[in-house]
Amino acid sequence: MRLWLHLLFIVAALAGARSQVVLTQSGPEVKQPGQSTQLKCGVSGFDPNDRWMDWVREQPGKGLEWLVRYHKSSATNSYSPAIQGRFTASKDSSNFYLQMNSLKAEDTAVYYCTRDTDTAERISSTVTPELFPEM
Repeated sequence: MRLWLHLLFIVAALAGARSQVVLTQSGPEVKQPGQSTQLKCGVSGFDPNDRWMDWVREQPGKGLEWLVRYHKSSATNSYSPAIQGRFTASKDSSNFYLQMNSLKAEDTAVYYCTRDTDTAERISSTVTPELFPEM
């Protein structure tokens, strides 16, 4: 239910955006610890290669946690120590990706992709992967 509320809020916010920028993400996933997955944030209304983009997450009962700040042409991309070496961001002309390897139970969260704009405004979208311990 919470995911649907997040999505509803984001879709409503984006519908009124002046620039008609839209970010859409893949749906929820369930993975076992140690497995890998790739989150995809589809973009329209701008070229993601021209903007700084970020991934952040919200773990259950916690606040937002920044994960990565990425620009395709930058040598100064930044990763949080919590994901360094396990997660890798990448972009193409219509998508922003987060490759997640060696997943841990603590990676269970709502993940948001965001992009910088010419103002302080941020545009975001969300997806919720869940991890369950192996039985």
